[in-house]
Amino acid sequence: MHQKNILTAGKKLEETGKALVMIHGRGSTAKNILSLSNYLNADGFTLIAPQATNNTWYPYSFLELPAHNEPWLSSAITLLGEIVNDLAKAVDKKNIYLLGFSQGACLALEFITRNADGYGGCIAFTGGLIGDKIYADNYRGDFKNTPVFIGTSDPDPHVPVQRVHDTVKILTSMNASVTEKIYERMGHTIIQDEFDHANKILLAS
Repeated sequence: MHQKNILTAGKKLEETGKALVMIHGRGSTAKNILSLSNYLNADGFTLIAPQATNNTWYPYSFLELPAHNEPWLSSAITLLGEIVNDLAKAVDKKNIYLLGFSQGACLALEFITRNADGYGGCIAFTGGLIGDKIYADNYRGDFKNTPVFIGTSDPDPHVPVQRVHDTVKILTSMNASVTEKIYERMGHTIIQDEFDHANKILLAS
């Protein structure tokens, strides 16, 4: 189960009025994902990065039966919910943004799709909805045109392109404004074009 261990960076929320929740990947750290802000137009944001217990949000592939990743998966989603709910007491949800890489991108997408609303945006560097298949009954709400960017490699060693396509279909059906970019043989990384797409979302705020 995940402790509420959260790093912050940038100016205080009272000054910025906007929050970017950054979710690290498997084996990484909150400090590491915060360093991506060097590539982002995030000066006007309060940066918030939760730290996963033992550096992983859930133990197995995101393509496993969800039950195999419990109780860690539910714990991680609950933690994100607590962070977003705390932020929503101070700012409108349209001023709350989520960003993740790999396992963090999967978690960000899973959280917002279970709790669809008019967020500022979601940036998923290599990720998709979680499960051995898409569990459409888990997803409810209306994104109210929330901008979402999902970028991934074809192929990627962890995230099948088909799962990205299926994720985009679900989000679009829930009124998200999704930009999907598939990069040929990019590898499991983040490239400048993805940062450019992320910055379009951040700068539109």
